[in-house]
Amino acid sequence: MARSRGPAQMMWKRIDHRSKTRAGDAGQLRALGSARGPAAPHPVELSACQSFPVFQHISHYIKETGTQLVKKVNAIFQLDITKDGKTILQWTIDLKNGPGDMYPGPARLPADTVFTIPESVFLKLVLGKMNPQKAFLVGKFKVSGKVFLSQKLERVFKDWAKF
Repeated sequence: MARSRGPAQMMWKRIDHRSKTRAGDAGQLRALGSARGPAAPHPVELSACQSFPVFQHISHYIKETGTQLVKKVNAIFQLDITKDGKTILQWTIDLKNGPGDMYPGPARLPADTVFTIPESVFLKLVLGKMNPQKAFLVGKFKVSGKVFLSQKLERVFKDWAKF
């Protein structure tokens, strides 16, 4: 049974796996199975995530410059943002297809690189307060897939900071 939800609710990914969601073709979510726990979080809870506004700004930048970025980057990145060891946000940056896109949730096509990163570390990295290579080498975040592509994402974040 399809149910329309607001954009803020679509950005939340349940991590308790009692109720799974899948993005629909028309921007809707379809609930699969029954949820026995609390309902989807209230949008106010999402705004409490410090990285949420940053993702919104980066998304705007990608919408403005995506075609050029696709030519330079040619990769799909999935960012799993964690807090206290649990995923609180999941975003995908698709700079491989069409004019480029950034959307909440897991990658619709296989991601080339997946980052699992604590929210506080993510904020320091995108704001230029932490060196990504050093942070990775000391284990501040995890990368799976094509690790070398992370340098291209770092360049995207640096260009976004100037935007």
